[in-house]
Amino acid sequence: MTIALAATWHPRGEMPRLQRLMPTLSNVYAHIVFSLPPDAPADVVERLPTLVDWDSSTTNHMAVIINQDWNAGRYAAIRTALTAGQANHIAYADLDRLLRWVETRPEEWHSSMEAIQRHECLIIGRSQEAYRTHPQALVQTEAISNQVVSYFLGQAVDVSAGAKGFSRRAAQYLVDHTQPRRALGTDAEWTILLKRAGFPVAYIAVDGLDWESADRYQLKAADEADQRRAAAKYDADPKHWARRVEVALEIVQSALDTMDRDMIYG
Repeated sequence: MTIALAATWHPRGEMPRLQRLMPTLSNVYAHIVFSLPPDAPADVVERLPTLVDWDSSTTNHMAVIINQDWNAGRYAAIRTALTAGQANHIAYADLDRLLRWVETRPEEWHSSMEAIQRHECLIIGRSQEAYRTHPQALVQTEAISNQVVSYFLGQAVDVSAGAKGFSRRAAQYLVDHTQPRRALGTDAEWTILLKRAGFPVAYIAVDGLDWESADRYQLKAADEADQRRAAAKYDADPKHWARRVEVALEIVQSALDTMDRDMIYG
């Protein structure tokens, strides 16, 4: 079996780390899709296709999408991963989180990518150790949205780390039966929709999805001390709390809307 990567990325200085880790990524993923916002730096867009000198004998290749509407970023990543390659499974991730995971806990990342290929839909959440590194603005607001989604899925999950895996059949169902509306709401919409359509939804929690924002514009992943300092600074700004309330509301509203939908079963 093969697995493709569908990644959204709002570049914030990760290019040197991506360049360093790209050979590792290309050894695991048969196809890599980068979905970027409309204001992505031109130099980043130009450099992406040059990161790996793809051997003509391998199936590895890359697609780069520049979205005119950033709300379409996740949807476009999944759709392109389906149409541009023939992988059996698709891993979705926010690239900044993925880079930290690959850099700090490569064995756990490898085993999680193998786990994706055993499931129709796999939610990859954060362990208690991973959540401990996050600002309280995220911890307290995500507790609400995670509780709502967990209720509708019938199992305790953390959906807000973004990381998920889908079989090709499940990913095609999502592309066929969703539209790019609320970007972060897909954390609820995709998983609940698949559950309602009869796809089994599995869950694992990992340490490697610890807080990634402290890594921005750094040449390597931040250590625990840097994470703590960045988290305290984040929590000290009321605008961040307000934003995280908006995100939680978007996820909860998407969950409620998805439960109200008329279903077409796969």
